[in-house]
Amino acid sequence: MSEEGMRSAEQEVPVRLFAGSRTNKKPSVDMAQVVGKKDILFICLDTLRYDVAVEEEEAGRTPVFNQFGKWKKCQAPGNFTYPSHHAMFAGFLPCGFDAKNVTDRELLFFPKAIGLGKKEPEGAFAFSGSTIMEGLEKEGYDTWCVGGVAFFDKRSDLGRVFPGYFKKSFWHPSFGCPVKDSTKNQVDFILRKIADADQEKHIFLYLNVDAIHYPNYFYQEGASGDSLSSHAAALRYVDQEMGRLFEGWRAQRGDAFVICCSDHGTCYGEDECQFHGINHPVVNTIPYKHFFISAGRWE
Repeated sequence: MSEEGMRSAEQEVPVRLFAGSRTNKKPSVDMAQVVGKKDILFICLDTLRYDVAVEEEEAGRTPVFNQFGKWKKCQAPGNFTYPSHHAMFAGFLPCGFDAKNVTDRELLFFPKAIGLGKKEPEGAFAFSGSTIMEGLEKEGYDTWCVGGVAFFDKRSDLGRVFPGYFKKSFWHPSFGCPVKDSTKNQVDFILRKIADADQEKHIFLYLNVDAIHYPNYFYQEGASGDSLSSHAAALRYVDQEMGRLFEGWRAQRGDAFVICCSDHGTCYGEDECQFHGINHPVVNTIPYKHFFISAGRWE
């Protein structure tokens, strides 16, 4: 075997070893009907726990998100924002909670240069480059980042890493975690920006919603500290603002494909654990869904 062939063999994931566990189900969305045809919105509800999302869904307290189907229970790509987003921006979105190996993932985006037999999965957008944004830019997309948590605060070197993956990136102190109106401020900003955007050029928008991240106590009247209850109250606030974003986007831009998920959960004293950046079931279990909005209706 040539040296090049040996390197290729060493790098390739042995897909044949996993073949018996594959379900061969048809992908839930064909990205060939998305990329180049619609705007794409990737909305990260930073820190949202799966159990809280489902409880609010079942109680009917998140009417906007409820219009787009049930939350899917997934494994988090990382246990805090930084590792999770490196994975997601490389195409490795949250995978199903019951996945047993890497080939059980439903891949919307597939990085051509690595593993999995280097064979494009059915329905995936196979991209070249180091991130999905780079791949979409090659397809003519304008890529936007509207930050929230400190990892998107461009006033620090670390906070400039993720924004640097996009053609256009935006952050303002009014988008930050300590600001009660942070999501409203982000949505107001986005709606102003798209009013002036080129209608002939598709947009990939990444939005980091940080209202659910700590501190969130101020979304619950009378609370003095963060809790599961204030976490849920923050989600209800975000739900209202996402309704404004979706309505405004479809009115001004028309069709869009939306990916909406958390990047990790967080602890509120379970097993004496606090917050995230640790491996705990409530940190590692997150909600996910994707759906379409259109100029005529929400699908």
